[in-house]
Amino acid sequence: MSPTDNSGSKSDGNDRQFDKIINRDISKEMRASYIDYSMSVIVARALPDVRDGLKPVHRRILYAMNELNLDPSKAYKKSARIVGDTMGKYHPHGDASIYDAMVRMAQDFSMRYMLVDGHGNFGSMDGDGAAAQRYTEARLSRMAVEMLADIEKDTVNFQPNYDEEFVEPTVLPSRFPNLLVNGSSGIAVGMATNIPPHNLTEVIDGVVRVIDNRVKGAETGVDELLSIIKGPDFPTGASILGTAGLRSAYRTGHGKVIVRAVAEIEPINSQRDMIVVSELPYQVNKARLVEKIGELVSEKKIEGISDIRDESDRNGVRIVIELKKDANANVILNKLYKNSQLQDSYGINMLALVNNEPKVLNLAEMLEYYIDHQKDVVTRRTRFDLAKAQKRLHILEGLLIALDNIDEVIAIIRSSKDTATAKARLMERFGLTEEQSTAIVEMRLRSLTGLERERLQEEYAELAALVAELTAILADERRLYGVIKEEILIIRAKYGDERRTQLIRDPGEIMTEDLIDEEDSVVTMTHLNYIKRLPLNTYRSQNRGGKGIIGMQTRDEDDVKCLFIANTHDTLLFFTSFGRAYSLRTFEIPEAGRGARGMAVVNLLNLGEGEKIAAIIPVGEFTEDEYLFMLTKRGVAKKTPLAQFSKIMKNGLIAINFRPDDELMGVIRTDGGRQIFVATKKGLGLKFDEAEVRPMGRAAAGVRAVRLAEDDVVVGMDALDDEGSMLFVSERGYGKCTDKDEFQLRHRGGKGVKIYRITEKTGDVLGVLKVSEGEELMLINSEGVVLRIRVADISKTGRVASGVKLINLPNGASVVSMARITREQIEKEQPDVEQPETEQPETEPDIREPDEL
Repeated sequence: MSPTDNSGSKSDGNDRQFDKIINRDISKEMRASYIDYSMSVIVARALPDVRDGLKPVHRRILYAMNELNLDPSKAYKKSARIVGDTMGKYHPHGDASIYDAMVRMAQDFSMRYMLVDGHGNFGSMDGDGAAAQRYTEARLSRMAVEMLADIEKDTVNFQPNYDEEFVEPTVLPSRFPNLLVNGSSGIAVGMATNIPPHNLTEVIDGVVRVIDNRVKGAETGVDELLSIIKGPDFPTGASILGTAGLRSAYRTGHGKVIVRAVAEIEPINSQRDMIVVSELPYQVNKARLVEKIGELVSEKKIEGISDIRDESDRNGVRIVIELKKDANANVILNKLYKNSQLQDSYGINMLALVNNEPKVLNLAEMLEYYIDHQKDVVTRRTRFDLAKAQKRLHILEGLLIALDNIDEVIAIIRSSKDTATAKARLMERFGLTEEQSTAIVEMRLRSLTGLERERLQEEYAELAALVAELTAILADERRLYGVIKEEILIIRAKYGDERRTQLIRDPGEIMTEDLIDEEDSVVTMTHLNYIKRLPLNTYRSQNRGGKGIIGMQTRDEDDVKCLFIANTHDTLLFFTSFGRAYSLRTFEIPEAGRGARGMAVVNLLNLGEGEKIAAIIPVGEFTEDEYLFMLTKRGVAKKTPLAQFSKIMKNGLIAINFRPDDELMGVIRTDGGRQIFVATKKGLGLKFDEAEVRPMGRAAAGVRAVRLAEDDVVVGMDALDDEGSMLFVSERGYGKCTDKDEFQLRHRGGKGVKIYRITEKTGDVLGVLKVSEGEELMLINSEGVVLRIRVADISKTGRVASGVKLINLPNGASVVSMARITREQIEKEQPDVEQPETEQPETEPDIREPDEL
């Protein structure tokens, strides 16, 4: 009868089978079944847990070995016994899969830190399989013992095994972050994981940094960890090319790195070379690699190879590739990198189970989840130890009470008809608990000796201290983190080692600066913001009073504004009239001839309408302990950490706020402990301690540095150190050097003292520099003519002298900017441009008048 028959008749025969049929939509049933299957594969087979970095099969193997008591101090046991126990008790999925997983944990070319100590043939890099499980033996490695440490102290949850006869751990305590240290790979349904191994020392240092930041209440970013965890550390060594793929993987969980074999070119004789490969990329089959190279030679895709030999032994990899006479070894090696697995890619996909859900993690999240796991493990262990110590302490209290009243205790026990009566009477007489009275009744006669009593008292004192310590750990999270940190540092000290995989720059990722020679350049800019650079050795030193040579072509409506010296790899910080800062690399400024005007800076920087460049400063390296000291023309000073300008976006950022009638005069670099000298247009100067200007944020307005008259403005400043003199230059090309000690240290905000005798011949003061012997000075006038002279040729005069003529100026021209050339810059340059001879007029005598303001 059909199950859909509506006749209403019932049958007690075969029709009863139709009562169990359920009508279901086949598509819904397939969908539900596939989802159940997928989650089973994801959770129970293919993906590692973020806490211990193990898949279920690996976890069960290690736990089964622990149950067999196969620690490193015990003898090896047959692999077949280990596989049998694992399969029979915990993992009913076939012995082949279990043995393969155990073999991999015993291979030093697969695991960065092996978890199984194998004895026998466990395979090779040539792809050879391990011997049958009946022939090999194994035991736990020392690192595996750390994975299982304290598992008996209720540190992790247990679950019933497949037939509920035994229990197994859902995760191992894992004293070190195994997921990162040993990595993992697996293919689930619709997703896969591929996490590379890392160096134990670096990973633990990263854990310690996260713990320290947690204690301070701060978060740890991926960029901070990248300075500690450099990259994967493969068991086979090799080299990783470039860091772009690594940074992507550590930030997003996805990335790809290029791994290259370590190869050296060695001579065979005077006419032939050979390539010796000593380290291979991770998981590359050595035998297949040698075979592939042979195929490339036979197919004539690579020519110049005469012989290939695999000379590897137990001491390491050694593949010898002999080359033919006059073959170019570097070219052949590059072809091998391109066409064989001597260079291979490794895709990183940092997918792991978090609370039994697959999740792609970045580097910081992996360490955070591991520390959360350790926090739970240590808390549970501490509670376990505390309960055990309190229980023993309770027993000891009873035993000590009994010893203090031993005669009466003996009398009660002897007069009792049975043990139960004795226990009851003891509890009633001394107020004991049942556990205490039981321990007293079971106490042996040897406990009555004096030594035994002392031992019990010492044990009681030790346990009391332990209880206090464990209680304090549970009550204070900082102490709990301290325990985690202390234990993981012990692991680092015991098992930490040097990196095997080196990180090198990818020759294929050529940076722009790699194409630019490092050299010192002279950068000049006009008032209309035209800028250019020339090599410093374009200008040779001339005698004082010379005319100089053309350094920049100017126009009637424009003249030179500033000149400075920077390395081509320096970062130039541009400060504008709007109080904003922009950045540009020196090599990004077009190099032009001496007579060229240069390029408009608006083509290089995203300046706003009407925004002008007020100051430029070159920076070689953005250090944490340096500052930018800014000064406006109206004498307002501000000091901001240099590091705040290390990352400037295309649209710039705020550097300083000032009044509408003020503008930025200059910016210098300081170390926070210098003296600042400020010079004004009318010949006044003030020396004060930099510490009087506290560090401020970028948007601050600053404080008064010098008090100015209505017709006066600041024209220059510099930071002083233990040596050197002050160099003053006037607009009409006069200058002098004065000992810095002639200027008394004052407080900021004063008017200063007279520093220069201004006459109609000298013109107003142009600026001030701190100079030393052996340095040189570069001057540029309003018509673009540059003169380079030696500081030693400039006379040293008193505080209020006018000095001597430094540059011979044409009618109507004036000095507009100057720059110091240091001894280091002079030593590096190699002059290669012939300079025209210039007339050297007679020098004028010094003018010294000791007037003081």
